[in-house]
Amino acid sequence: MKSIVLASNNKGKIREFAQLLEPLGLEVKPLSDFPEIGDIVEDGETFLDNALIKARTVSAKTGLVAVADDSGLEVDHLNGAPGVYSARFAGDGHDDHANNEKLLRELTGVPDEKRTARYRCVMAAVAPNGQEIHTQGSYEGRIAHDYKGKGGFGYDVIFIDPELGKHVAEISAEEKHSRSHRGKAIRRMLEIWPDFWAKSGQ
Repeated sequence: MKSIVLASNNKGKIREFAQLLEPLGLEVKPLSDFPEIGDIVEDGETFLDNALIKARTVSAKTGLVAVADDSGLEVDHLNGAPGVYSARFAGDGHDDHANNEKLLRELTGVPDEKRTARYRCVMAAVAPNGQEIHTQGSYEGRIAHDYKGKGGFGYDVIFIDPELGKHVAEISAEEKHSRSHRGKAIRRMLEIWPDFWAKSGQ
């Protein structure tokens, strides 16, 4: 069975991607299988920059096709912030709750119609021979005034899906995957994957 590397140690993400690629006969290896790679500095200015930095680095060091994604939250009232800084919005070493608290403070007094936001995900695949593809997906919503739900992670407890009228942390993992930015990016990548794989030399 041919192998690819998913440049992530997120078990949920790895399992999800492995299931989607199973019909293609591909084994998905996690980044933890290659400890020699070490930490990858994601210093790009965009989600695409960071996804490509990770995928190119891992492909070059493993000799395998590598897939990576970068994602985050864009809030219109904050001119697209926190964007690529979503995971460290409250500063290095702070957790999801601290990021959520800072975001709610930044939006104090802002009415619902001006709290529009979206999750965005960019996914890139890179082959050792230089072949590259990338896709993206977005998940439109708005920022709530308070917390709801126990599921998900990140900003899900304050991100409202307007079609469902629920915070993302209130919906099931399966429903989130069917609607989410990452789910859309993965499905778009699978549409162009056969042509990419044929050109990858693997």
